[in-house]
Amino acid sequence: MARLYGRVAVISGGALGMGLAHAKALAKEGAKIVIADINEEAGAAAVAELGSKGTEAVFVRLDVTSEESWSEAVNRAVKAFSKVDILVNNAGIYLSGTVENTSLDVWERTMAVNVRGVFLGSKTVIPHMRAAGGGSIINICSNWGIVAFPDAAAYVASKGAVRLLTKATASEVAKDNIRVNSVHPSFTITNMTKDLVNEPETVKALVGPSLLGRPARAEEIASTVVFLASDESSFMTGSELVVDGGYTAV
Repeated sequence: MARLYGRVAVISGGALGMGLAHAKALAKEGAKIVIADINEEAGAAAVAELGSKGTEAVFVRLDVTSEESWSEAVNRAVKAFSKVDILVNNAGIYLSGTVENTSLDVWERTMAVNVRGVFLGSKTVIPHMRAAGGGSIINICSNWGIVAFPDAAAYVASKGAVRLLTKATASEVAKDNIRVNSVHPSFTITNMTKDLVNEPETVKALVGPSLLGRPARAEEIASTVVFLASDESSFMTGSELVVDGGYTAV
């Protein structure tokens, strides 16, 4: 039997890119999928693609910065599938800038999406997971939540916050059989970043000191998400899984 048969997964930012890769990987293991995204057109297309392969999937519109939007999205997910077993807090943005030249608007926008979104998603889904007897929350972080990168002050700070928010949440809900872990990928090729492959200097800078010397494929990150969603990781909570090709090893 598929590892996630009968489980329900909500993926924020699930309509495109890495989020869609997570959705496909979870679906392949039998999960029912809730694509939660602000992009309605892409979300509908993602649901249609999943449905064509036999997956039960629905789209819910979600602005991760809004508590009301989160409440509506999760309520719709529960109405559709009766429960939520898995939450992938995937939605995020990257806006470049040093500490000196980052505007307050850029700082606050980054924090709203990358940190507030994770906080609200977890806050909203925990009562439903508790009612269902447990669950797995997976926060998509970054290798830049562990080490710094120049000209990315707001992004690095936001991912560092998510890293420790993950541990704080895990410490609070372990008693409810809810596990909370973070995934820390390095630069990953998706449909949104594939054009960067044609810019050797940009790729070199983003790959940095990676021991494997290449970007990740979205499927390589998604397989880690499947592991954390499944019972194979049943003794893991408050952990950070670094999937960065050895970027932070040196």
